[in-house]
Amino acid sequence: MLSYLINGISLGSVYAIIALGYTMVYGIAKMLNFAHGDVIMIGGYMAFCSTSYLGWPAIPSVLFSIIVCTMLGIVIERLAYKPLRDASSLAVLITAIGVSYFLQNAALLIWSSNPKAFPNMVDLPNLVVGDIQISSVAIVTIIACIVIMIALTMFTTKTKLGKAMRAVSEDKGAAQLMGINVNATISMTFAIGSGLAAIAGVLLCSAYPTLMPTTGAMPGIKAFTAAVFGGIGSIPGAMLGGILLGIIEIFAKAYISTQLSDAIVFAVLIIVLIVKPTGLLGKKMAEKV
Repeated sequence: MLSYLINGISLGSVYAIIALGYTMVYGIAKMLNFAHGDVIMIGGYMAFCSTSYLGWPAIPSVLFSIIVCTMLGIVIERLAYKPLRDASSLAVLITAIGVSYFLQNAALLIWSSNPKAFPNMVDLPNLVVGDIQISSVAIVTIIACIVIMIALTMFTTKTKLGKAMRAVSEDKGAAQLMGINVNATISMTFAIGSGLAAIAGVLLCSAYPTLMPTTGAMPGIKAFTAAVFGGIGSIPGAMLGGILLGIIEIFAKAYISTQLSDAIVFAVLIIVLIVKPTGLLGKKMAEKV
């Protein structure tokens, strides 16, 4: 029972880190970046290549992955989303799906569809508590999730750029009148979200060491579900939603059915949204008329 709970928190922590990227982009730019899951996959491949082909240690490989994904996030925002700043949400959604398929097919051409065995990035001893053995990957994942959430909360509340992001989130026009560079702020949001995706990709592939071009697809959808579950636009909500989703998935696999676990996760989301449409920690938004 306790081991399932720890595994659920570990998996949920990965979902939470991915969901933080979703919730930041939606909270500030008001768009759903469905290519976010594929940035996770690119982050995994960057860490894989730098470790397996270049022989780099784990920490430089992870940093390289973060840098590449951060730059990729900025490029995606500038080329795909910036021209659609005033377009309809449907146009942005279709573009996001197109970017997602582009990244998947680019990875397919570069690395082929053959699964890659992801190297061990967390070379630490496992923790033994009584009869339970907790993997070092699970411990690192949970700690990373907590640190990232605290850092993001401090960043958005204490720093000048973080306050600019909150201002853009509230009202782009008013923020621009106050001298805030809206385009640069949104680009920085994509950069941070994509950097988080790289960390999530490394942690996900470390826990489930198989890497392929579709690796980020389902975790990306589940992380978006976690963001909605917790209240999209809320940083604590993304963490809470991710962890709860991971726990529900692991317990569903253990006690109900491995095949039905995904259906159960999405069913729980539907029930929560029926009861509380804004998510667990979401706030009602007043519509301007």
